[in-house]
Amino acid sequence: MVASVRDDLLAAGLIVFDRVGFEAATVAAIRTRARASNGSFFHAFGSKKELAGALFLEVLRHYHAAVLAALDPVPDAEQGIERLIRAHLDWVVTSRREARYLFEISRSEWGEDVRDAQRAQNARLADGIERWRAPLVANGELLPMTPVMFVSQLIGPAQIFCRAFLSGRDRADPRVEADTLIACAGRALRPPERINKT
Repeated sequence: MVASVRDDLLAAGLIVFDRVGFEAATVAAIRTRARASNGSFFHAFGSKKELAGALFLEVLRHYHAAVLAALDPVPDAEQGIERLIRAHLDWVVTSRREARYLFEISRSEWGEDVRDAQRAQNARLADGIERWRAPLVANGELLPMTPVMFVSQLIGPAQIFCRAFLSGRDRADPRVEADTLIACAGRALRPPERINKT
């Protein structure tokens, strides 16, 4: 019962934050949307910010799961680049409200508990990507670079491209440009002699 009230409040928070932003969102609006009492809200969360932090971690888990699913079964370098970019674009489009919250709305000034949990989740994602990437770097299929640089070259351009979609400035589905983003990432991440040779 308590878990379902908590889940209802998180879902309501996502909708309210998406509609009015973090600053304008109120506990009352979230409670009304969730059909939850004041007591229920404060039993589950100490404040709007606490709910927002819990929501951030939940959405981050969903996003990371979608990204890591692209690496199962383990792909070669070319397939992996393609799958990871398509996974990012697919998640942004099919989970638009969550993506807006994660990339556009959520606060950066979380408490230490949320930051610690975020670091742990980010480390799990990095480990999953690195297990796929490291052997491909070792055999010359991917260029050597730091893991952070690799992810920034892989997902960064797609993420920047998705901003107009997430903000509502551009209604076009960003997946229509997937092939171009994949080709650019391939040129940035693979030795020239390995591109289109697999």
